[in-house]
Amino acid sequence: MKIFIDTADVNEIREAASLGIISGVTTNPSLIAKSGRSFDDVIKEIVTIVDGPISGEVKATTSKCDDIVKEAREIAKIHKNMIVKIPMTAEGIKAVSILSKEGIKTNVTLIFNVNQALFAAKAGATYVSPFVGRYDDVSEDGMQLIYDIVDVFTNYDIETEIIGASIRHPLHIVECAKAGCDIATIPYKVLMQAIKHPLTDQGIEKFIKDSSK
Repeated sequence: MKIFIDTADVNEIREAASLGIISGVTTNPSLIAKSGRSFDDVIKEIVTIVDGPISGEVKATTSKCDDIVKEAREIAKIHKNMIVKIPMTAEGIKAVSILSKEGIKTNVTLIFNVNQALFAAKAGATYVSPFVGRYDDVSEDGMQLIYDIVDVFTNYDIETEIIGASIRHPLHIVECAKAGCDIATIPYKVLMQAIKHPLTDQGIEKFIKDSSK
């Protein structure tokens, strides 16, 4: 399973990239807004840090197919690694179908059921992003959604890659890996939590004490 970092904070991306385990970056309008910088400035810096797929989302106000396609083409021009993130709507799927024929890679986001994932894949999406944590928030089973999408995609040898998104804690990462998810995109805080374990810290502390004797 590949690991992406889910943030628009270039300092977090730089630190995560230094670990040598990050294969790509996902952003969204909320994360860009938190950075306090413009979309173009953030994306152009990110592509200098990580040499892998970088998801940049169309504006939330861009809802019509023609407008999505127009904006997607501009995002794709920023860098060869750009992936255009498009919300799962009927207009979004129309746009994905057009863009896929132009060779523009897309990541269909805000996926909350198997039908949405399947239809996005049929339209030619490069990636689909089911939202684990947000699904849990409404008393549904986010990880079961991942398992179900993996099962369907495996049944039909669908090439669209599945990105486990809205990861809230380290166990979500483990479950994504067990389910056969292609990618987990992880917030920086959760990534750091997953690296650590109290028994590891205790073991290091003991080794230090023993070495000083």
